[in-house]
Amino acid sequence: MTIRRSIRIGGASGAWGDSPGGIAQLLAAGAEVLMMDYLAEVTMSLLARARLKDPEAGFPPDFVGYLVPHLGDIARRGVKVVSNAGGVNPQACKRAIEKAVADAGLSLKVAVVEGDDLMPLLDALRAEGVREWRTGEAIPPKMLTANAYLGALPIAAALEAGADIVVTGRCADSSLALGVLMQAFGWRADQYDLLATGSLVGHLLECGPQMTGGVFTDWESVPGWDSIGYPIADCEPDGRFTVTKPEGTGGMVTVQTVAEQVLYEVGDPAAYILPDVIADFSQVRLEADGPDRVRVSGARGRAPTRQYKVSATWQDGWRATAIAVIIGIDAARKAERAAQALVGRARKMFAERGLADFDAVHVEALGAEASYGAQSQARATREVVMRLVVDHRDPKALGAFAREIGSSGLSFAQGTAALIGGRPKPSPVVRLFTFLVDKARLPAARYQVGDCEPVPVAVLPGEAQDVRTPGGDESPAAGAGGETDVVEVPLLRVAHARSGDKGDTSNIAIFARRPEFFDGLRRELSVARIADHFAVSIDGPVERFTAPGLAALNFVLHDALGGGGMASRRIDPQGKAYGQRALEMRVRVPRAWLRSV
Repeated sequence: MTIRRSIRIGGASGAWGDSPGGIAQLLAAGAEVLMMDYLAEVTMSLLARARLKDPEAGFPPDFVGYLVPHLGDIARRGVKVVSNAGGVNPQACKRAIEKAVADAGLSLKVAVVEGDDLMPLLDALRAEGVREWRTGEAIPPKMLTANAYLGALPIAAALEAGADIVVTGRCADSSLALGVLMQAFGWRADQYDLLATGSLVGHLLECGPQMTGGVFTDWESVPGWDSIGYPIADCEPDGRFTVTKPEGTGGMVTVQTVAEQVLYEVGDPAAYILPDVIADFSQVRLEADGPDRVRVSGARGRAPTRQYKVSATWQDGWRATAIAVIIGIDAARKAERAAQALVGRARKMFAERGLADFDAVHVEALGAEASYGAQSQARATREVVMRLVVDHRDPKALGAFAREIGSSGLSFAQGTAALIGGRPKPSPVVRLFTFLVDKARLPAARYQVGDCEPVPVAVLPGEAQDVRTPGGDESPAAGAGGETDVVEVPLLRVAHARSGDKGDTSNIAIFARRPEFFDGLRRELSVARIADHFAVSIDGPVERFTAPGLAALNFVLHDALGGGGMASRRIDPQGKAYGQRALEMRVRVPRAWLRSV
């Protein structure tokens, strides 16, 4: 094995649906590896449904289409590509890439990593009493997908075996970069601080331009959205790394934009559980290192757990969504009454036909601050979009409901101006089911390069341990710490924030705009205050964790997204706006703070 002196990794895709523009940028900027993330919890169920219709489907076709124009350049430069775009059908993705390579007259070696699919084990796991990790519910009788989050070792092994392009199914997103670094620098599976650092590299790159100014709190300060740069990590064998973006692109890389991504979708920053390591990001430190360059340090790690996290999905009935524009005086009240009338009509039809009632009904008047519930300050708006979401066990019942939608423009409120999308079609309600399974219980992860035989890759068994910070962190009651000259301001004045989701849980990371504000914000932002502020949206408890290195508080809100993802009936099913909503809070701070921000 030849140990590299450094390696430049570019994050070319942050999700299925991201722009293809990052690839050309990063190749021109000298990226030696393209990391391309395509999978989310919701994505797996969409891909599973696609595979049911076509056995050669089940992976995001964008991956192949986006790479094809650049395959020649990738081959000439010796650039490696690693991606989880295999979805639920990694072999079909491998075949599609190999065909594209052959059609281009190239000889790139394509590898596939498998071993994450647990569907063949579900009956046995169900019989063993495996339960959902938070609710304790039994595994539903019919599942769409069940995939373990694999780690970095098979990716590193495939690269070491000579692969140019590595395609995986479900793995931890950060493992894509960690596998590259383990192979390039010869890192061992028990060098936990290095593995935590490599995981942080992947975590910063995995969402593409979210690190370079995308969805940043201070959005008005971010230049060039139309040409936003994609992230680059310049990495060294001792774990040091710097993040940046291609010169001449839009966006920006600052301590603040990077910090928001460090805690994105993280629970306890001191115990971020990954397949290869338990990473501690609580003392991560960021330092500006020139224009659009930030040095990252301070990640620590310890031995992983004995279990893999498994993300499974199942179908729980059907859903239809009716949308109409309503304009004029009392538009919000008219929208709500129109929705009630449509539901009432449908229920009468159901009773006449012997059909069951709706499983759920959800009404939102968009434009009247529906997400804020009773806290809305826009009930007097004169223009709203009525959004009526209904669930039912029988798609035929939803078909009957859909045929009544057109009557809203004739029977109900004056000012009903337009139906958006016409009659809604029933779509499956897909719910997430998460559980843990011992690593030893799974068949070995394996990689296959070209037509060679698959090669199993052994992983360390991990350790049984308590990985959470007991009780999280809670401060004394709110207060300004003895200051007498205080002023009440929106939290936005003294902090920035980013929110993320995992199933039905949302995390809101709040960062002090200056390190010296951190202790004051700890006093001011208690669990009780956050719980009260989001009371209209959450049904579960709130926890708080700290990341002193980033001068940050991380709040974890449970049962906060109406089921989350495709299961949620809300307009914000992934809590994308929760960070912004938190920054509306009024906080009491020393007046002197305002002179420095």
